[in-house]
This record gives sequence, C-alpha cells and structure tokens, in this order.
Amino acid sequence: MKKLLKYILALVFIQGCFMANSQKSKVKSVNDDYNEFAYVKTSNVLLRVAENGYRSPEMLQQLANSFYFQNKMKEAARWYGELFKLTTDVDSEYYFRYALALKGVQNYEASDEWMEKFNELNPSDSRAKSFIARRDYRKQIAQNSKSNVVVDNLNFNSEYSDFGTAVYDGNLVFASARGNDERTYQWNGQPYLDLFKVYGYNDGEFSNVSEYSSKINTKFHESSVAYMPDGNTIFFTRNNYYRNRAKKGDDGVNKLKLFRVSKDDNGNWGEIKSVHFNSDEYSVAHPTINKEGTRLYFASDMEGTVGDSDIWVVDINEDGSLATPRNLGSSINTEGPDSFPFVNSEGDLYYSTKGLPGLGGYDIFVVRSADEKIADNVTDNYVVTNIGKPFNSNADDFAFYENVENENGFFSSNRTGGKGDDDIYSFGLGECDQVVTGRVKDKQSGALLPGATVVLKDATGNELERVIVGTDAAFRFNVDCDKQYLVRGSKEKYSIEEERFDTNDASLELNLDIGLSPEEIAIQPCDDLAKALNIPLIYFDLDKYDIKYVAELQLQKVLAVLVEYPSMTLDIRSHTDCRASDEYNQKLSENRAQATLKYLVKSGIDPTRLTAKGYGESQLVNDCGCDTVDTSECTELQHQKNRRSEFIITSFKGKKCGE
Repeated sequence: MKKLLKYILALVFIQGCFMANSQKSKVKSVNDDYNEFAYVKTSNVLLRVAENGYRSPEMLQQLANSFYFQNKMKEAARWYGELFKLTTDVDSEYYFRYALALKGVQNYEASDEWMEKFNELNPSDSRAKSFIARRDYRKQIAQNSKSNVVVDNLNFNSEYSDFGTAVYDGNLVFASARGNDERTYQWNGQPYLDLFKVYGYNDGEFSNVSEYSSKINTKFHESSVAYMPDGNTIFFTRNNYYRNRAKKGDDGVNKLKLFRVSKDDNGNWGEIKSVHFNSDEYSVAHPTINKEGTRLYFASDMEGTVGDSDIWVVDINEDGSLATPRNLGSSINTEGPDSFPFVNSEGDLYYSTKGLPGLGGYDIFVVRSADEKIADNVTDNYVVTNIGKPFNSNADDFAFYENVENENGFFSSNRTGGKGDDDIYSFGLGECDQVVTGRVKDKQSGALLPGATVVLKDATGNELERVIVGTDAAFRFNVDCDKQYLVRGSKEKYSIEEERFDTNDASLELNLDIGLSPEEIAIQPCDDLAKALNIPLIYFDLDKYDIKYVAELQLQKVLAVLVEYPSMTLDIRSHTDCRASDEYNQKLSENRAQATLKYLVKSGIDPTRLTAKGYGESQLVNDCGCDTVDTSECTELQHQKNRRSEFIITSFKGKKCGE
C-alpha cells in the first residue's frame, strides 16, 4: 500500500511539473507577440495560462499590460491586482497603470491610494506632483461639470473604432476601422483606420457614410484631419510606410507621420507631402489649426518631449511653409501621453491627457486663450482645467471639437454604452428650466421693503430685466442654465446691494433674498473702496488684462458706488504676481489699470474722476515672490491674490486724500 501511495504521489508530482513547464512554454511562446504589440493575441494566450493557475511576475505584467493597452481597464485592474499580490517589487509605472485601471472601474478611493504609493516611489514625476497638488480633483471636476449639456451617440458609429472629427462645408470627417480590408491591426484586432465623411453637420441630419478620398486612404492607418481656413489644404495623420511596406524605426516600431495635401485647380487633391519635421524615429500626429491659419498644433514624442507624447506648435508662414516646432512646456505637458489637441475659434486649447488627475484614462482638459498667449511668446505657467462631465468619464475621452457660436460639438470616447470600441458623440445645450426668486428686506430689522428696485444683469453687466417690487417685496426672474448673473437691489435712503450667482443645474429654483442697509457706510478719502464696501478684489487671469466674466461683475459694484456718489474720485491701482520679468509685469499692470479705467469710462463715468497706475510685482500681498528664473512654489490661488486691482478714494465730499 505504501508503495502504491508513493507511486501515485510521484505521478502527481510529475504531472504538476509537466503542467508548469507547459504553462511556462506558453508564456515564452508569446514573448515575441507581446514585443510586437500584438496585445490581442498575447492577452488571449496568457489569460488561459493565468486561469489554469500559473503565476509569475513577468507573465502577469504582460497580461495586465496587454489589457491596459487595449483599453480594457476592468481586466487590466484585475491582473495588476494579481501582480501586486505576488510582488510589489516592480517598476513604479505599474503603480500608475494600476491606479488608472482602477479609475476605469470607478474605484477612485483605491486609485488614489495607489497614486499615493506611486508618489512615494517617484515624487519627482509630474503625474505624482499633479496628484499631490490636486488631491481634491474630484470635487474640482464636479464643479466644472455641466448638467445642462446633452450628449448623444451618433447614429453612424460602427462596431469598430470611430473617432476624431473635423468639420468643413457641412462635412464631418472622421477616422474609422469599418473598412472592408481583411487585414487587421494586431494591437487591437481591428481593421486599419481610414478617413470617412458624412454630410449634414449644419442641419444635424447626417447622410450615409462614404470614403473621404481614395487617394488619401491606404492599406495603413489614416486619421485626424485638420483644415486650413480656406478648406483647400488639409493636414492628416498616417503610418510611416515606403513602397507599400510599413517602415520601422531603430526601436522596431512603426511611427506616425503628419502629411499635407492641397486641392488643384479642378478641386481634386494633389500631391501628398510629408511635413519637414517627420522622422522614422518618433511620431507626429493629430493636427489642429487655429482660426487664422497661422499655427499648427500636434502631438509628438520628438526630441524635447516631456513624457510619452507632448503637445507641440509650429508657425505656418505666409507662403504656407512650416517653421520650427516648439514644445508647449511642462504646465501643459506631462510625463504621460498628451495628445489630440484642438483649438477653437476663441483660441482655447483643448487636449487629452492621462498625466493629470481625472475621471478615467484620457480626460479632456482646456487652456483658455492659449493661442493668444502663444502668439505673444508667453512660455509656460498656463492654467489647465479638467472640463468635467459629461465630456469626461471613467473611460478614454478625447478628440474634442467645439463650435463656439452654436454651442455644440463632438468628442470621442470608449465609454460604456457605445456601439463599438471608440464612438463619436455630439454635445449641445439641453432644455433649461431655472428661476431665481427672493425678497428685498431691511438688513437690520428684516422688514420687507416694498417699492425697492431689483435689476438682473448678465455676466458682462448688461441689464436683462428690471422690476419694482410690490407690497410683498418679492421678485422673480427666469434665467438660463450654466451662466453667471448679478442681482442688484436698491431703494432710496438705502445702500445698493448686489448678489452674484451661477446657474449650474438643469432644473433649479434659487431663493436669493437681498438685504439693504439703511445707514450710509462710513468711507473717507484714502480708503480702498473695495475693502470699505466689501467689494471683492478684481482678479485677472495670468498674462491677461481684458475685463470679462467675474471681473466685470465685480466692477459693476464699483460703478454703482461711483454713480451714487458723483463727487467721489478714484485712483485705480493694478498689481501682478511675480511670474515673468519685472519689465513685463510692469507693462502688464499698466494695461490692466488702463483696461479697468476704460471700462468705467465706457460705462458712463467722467474720465476726470479717475486715474490709473500699474505697480507690477512691487507690492505683493503674500510671500509668493519668485526666484531669479521667475518661478515660485506657490499655488495658483496664492499667485491669484497678487493679480489684483485696488480703488483708492482720492477725494470724497469735498475732502482730498492726505488733507
């Protein structure tokens, strides 16, 4: 009996060794496939190995990565989790990928914990720094989200990957893997991308999908079109190939290149030309062009790139030639992939990145007025904002396109509920039902104030509606969604009071009582009017001196006081933060002071009552000075406190400041 038992145990041991060796053999057999980016085949083989119980760090890394690079985050999260159960002795990049994969399954708490660990291992990484600086990123994203935006999956999406939109002359051009080519791309197992078009953008009723151009489409990938303003020239992305064969760089990878083509006199596409900064050793892709046709933005991992890929810009000369590309810097670019730039008609730069805190993989971010700043050669220190839901999700969201005038556009996403892999979504404003109501009361006694005047103004200070309240002292205004407003209450022998409010929700009834003070507030010459009357400081965006939005709302209060007290004169004093040179900041502050003065004069104030002066960075209100290279460790909010205007009363009721 003992001999029989030993025999059986020996057989089990031999069989176990055989099975283990068999699994190891399968793992080894897909090494070449994995190194050739054949992630579908790799994941299929290694998944069977893993489900048979075999584990090794190398196998789990390859399995999890294969799902990660296919954007299958549920599976990636599972197998990264198995990897970390086996060992934590892996490259820090696996900590970051696991954190991103956990976002894909909306486990944000666990994702944040792994980002903390990533930061401990690699605190100098820009992605770690951004996370630490924005620990409340989900709260900030919620504040940026738009509840009145309606998103629709377009009816021409296919079961394959459809993404990227360019619009010209009623045509919507996009990339799709829906072609009839039997060849498949081993990365994701889908056919190669071609360019397609649908007509009907202007009326929202899209025609049947048709091939964009048989001359432009090849058996390799084509995607991401950008039109010059006249529509006669386009830039687009294509695989690097030569004589009908894919051409690889020294690292064995087939790169992407940027091409341009123009129409001939007959309206047909002419010779396709490669841009001069393409290379076999790096990719250049996903172009966008500003409204004037003077700058081309694109994504690339060329020399000088901060991370996996960066956003770059190149000037378009008057003769159509391209200058030397320049990187947009580390306040926009991260150590992750930054891609799919788009510049709208107002010069706002949208792009997608995995390197900043977001809701999923690629999130869409915006830099307001970026094109104008780039034209002025402003370098770095851009303010980058996550545009929130419904544009961003726990999946990849990218290839943003916006028609500012129509308040609509498109973006691409592989979010749950789509028709295929990547889908194209349209967005626009939905129905809005919002009301603001309130009563005007004596601030001290709480008594109602019949006969008071209540004025509703928009964000730019334009009067929208005016009412004189009745015996119930009540007012009611219908307002639009997702906008900023100001309500001003006034009554004879009472001070003027204002309340600002935002309308964010699609359905809202806001109660906003206005309390008026019966006594005159004590103000004297040399006082700062803003402080004396509790008027918020007039803040400016970095490197800007135009008056709009919140700044205009605040100036309305200053304007109201000047109207109420015609004997008052003011000295407007403008200040900057420390970033940029002393000379630049002095000029900027002068421009801001003059812009404030001009706004008040335009609103009806006698210019002889106003003076204005800029002080640059000479009078900071905190310890946010810059070092010799004009940089600082302070937060954006701390710097913002230095970008301010003050309103010093130089004379009032016959008295002058200093007398």
